[in-house]
Amino acid sequence: MTDPTPPAALDGNTSAEPDAVGPRDFIRDIIRDDLAAGRAQGVVTRFPPEPNGYLHIGHAKSICLNFGVAQEFGGVCNLRFDDTNPAKEEQEFIDAIMADVRWLGFDWGDNLFHASDYFEQLYQWAEHLIENGLAYVDELSADEIREYRGTLTQPGK
Repeated sequence: MTDPTPPAALDGNTSAEPDAVGPRDFIRDIIRDDLAAGRAQGVVTRFPPEPNGYLHIGHAKSICLNFGVAQEFGGVCNLRFDDTNPAKEEQEFIDAIMADVRWLGFDWGDNLFHASDYFEQLYQWAEHLIENGLAYVDELSADEIREYRGTLTQPGK
């Protein structure tokens, strides 16, 4: 059995020039307008998977959109692992995700990040927001959260 052939990352109807006519949709139209108006100097996107399992078709769509749009407009896409729950994450999934991104025809270059590398900074920002009344710690129990959330047939509290 042979390995499947990965799809082409782009359909060939694209350009790194922001005003070039390529695929048309509201996301690309907004990017073209922002670049043309000088509201943005470039395109930076990100794909932030949590490495707690294998990717599914929705992840593949997100990879193609985020890496593809960055590539079309001469930008970069950061691969940022949202590895903030170490109890559920494994190196096996990190390796599989990286292989899947490559299989789809994309590469992150030097733009590989891990959210866990920023825990201390995130903690300091959270403290600052709480101290300034801009955030709060939710002290509801799991049962109370369920009551407030409601169900498909019953509204929450």
